[in-house]
Amino acid sequence: MSDEQPEYWRLISVLFSSLPLTPELAIRLHRSAYELHRADGGSAEISGDSGVILSGEMRNLKQEVALGTFAGPTFEARVETERGSGVVRFLLTHQGIELMARQAARPLN
Repeated sequence: MSDEQPEYWRLISVLFSSLPLTPELAIRLHRSAYELHRADGGSAEISGDSGVILSGEMRNLKQEVALGTFAGPTFEARVETERGSGVVRFLLTHQGIELMARQAARPLN
């Protein structure tokens, strides 16, 4: 997430997690959810990158929710990590979606 990396909790808002989330894992879940949201897909396999040990499946729950001041589409990830297996349900914030869209629109140097 280059030079414009906000706090990970601005990208996703966790509704439920059966395992502790690290900032790196939250960023990876955000990227996977964004790609699935952009493609309007139902589910996709996810894997780790940049030192994150991760495998599993991301599902787009196709619902929009609001949690306090954050709102966005909901996702569920069933994952295997170095800390064990678990389930994470979260919403992809509109702020996180807008950030990724801005980054995608930037010209490559």
